[in-house]
Amino acid sequence: MLQPDLSVLNDNANIIQCLCYHNALSGTEISNYINKSIPYTVKVINGLIKAGVIEKKGYADSNGGRKPLKYSLVPDTFFIVSVAMSQYDIEYAVLNLNNQFVKDIVKEKIVIYDMQADELVARIDQYIRSTGISADRFLSVGITMPGFIATERGINLSYLHVDADTTLAEKLQQGLGLPVFIENDSTAIALGEQKFGAAVEQNDAMILNLGWGIGLGMILDNKVFRGHSGLAGEFSHISLVNNGKICKCGKRGCLETDSSLIAITENAVLEMQNGQKSSLKNYDVVDANAIINEAIKGDMLSVKLISEAAYNVGRGLAMLIHIMNPSTIVLSGKGSVIGKLWLSPIQQAIYEHCIPQLANDTELVISKLNVKAQLLGGSVLVIEHLGQPLINKINALQNKAVTIDDK
Repeated sequence: MLQPDLSVLNDNANIIQCLCYHNALSGTEISNYINKSIPYTVKVINGLIKAGVIEKKGYADSNGGRKPLKYSLVPDTFFIVSVAMSQYDIEYAVLNLNNQFVKDIVKEKIVIYDMQADELVARIDQYIRSTGISADRFLSVGITMPGFIATERGINLSYLHVDADTTLAEKLQQGLGLPVFIENDSTAIALGEQKFGAAVEQNDAMILNLGWGIGLGMILDNKVFRGHSGLAGEFSHISLVNNGKICKCGKRGCLETDSSLIAITENAVLEMQNGQKSSLKNYDVVDANAIINEAIKGDMLSVKLISEAAYNVGRGLAMLIHIMNPSTIVLSGKGSVIGKLWLSPIQQAIYEHCIPQLANDTELVISKLNVKAQLLGGSVLVIEHLGQPLINKINALQNKAVTIDDK
């Protein structure tokens, strides 16, 4: 089979997107999704089959009459590189257009506070080369990371600073020779949960990123909400606790200073120094992974610290419920693997600090995607930018190459 031209995907972005998110659909379902007539939709589908992008996937169930034919994307025409960063580690994955992980997830330790853009380029480039997949088979790279990120402008105001005459996305793009989109990690997790997780078909939901910090992604009217400047969702910087600690943002009393995995780790070390018994003492280095592991096993100190942190998270969520009235709150991210330990104290705080009618109308659920939510969100980030945004990225790369050749 000949490799399809990338322009076919961009010219038919709406159909490609609906099949990416729904795996297999009938012609009528695709027609309803893209809001076009059935004859027009069938004509486009046939063209995409001829181009090697779509394939027939058998027949759907029927209550009577002729069974409708279903269609799906040919999975391995193009691939997406998803890079999920936190403050202290980075994960890489390759996904096909059916959102299947086609390579094992690779994880490395980093310190984002010290990282430069050139180092990130080198790390991603090394990973891409290690996959053995030809560069022309990659659609784009979706990079998700902490910080104040304006996605459409391609800038991170917090980390990985670059020269004033360029943006972080442009810097990474030129270094990798592939289109690059960047997004805040919590917003990416919301994208992953919205398309494939606990927030599917939820018009109004809040997705909590329980990680080194405490991030928040918001879905309003079935769309991810980024705010006026693209910086919405800084839940962890609500001034909520009276611990006197200075947050890295410069303010005192931010929720992050009390309830993030970083804060929980610091509190665990301090408690043990003060004589508190804990199985954490068996670890050479006490970090978030150690606390999560021991909490699952029932270590009293780990459970206590997580429960105390979760209660304050619930207090913050009660405020947001009064403002946003979401149908669902999803506990996702790194820390959600111990979701049941978060669930009860968060729910308790919500009931104590929230108007009963609002509290009862909001469902609190635990993500089943866990640590994969952010990687899936990086893939969704690319799919969401099919069409003109991706074309613009490709043109920028080509124009830059022409300029260099002219020199």
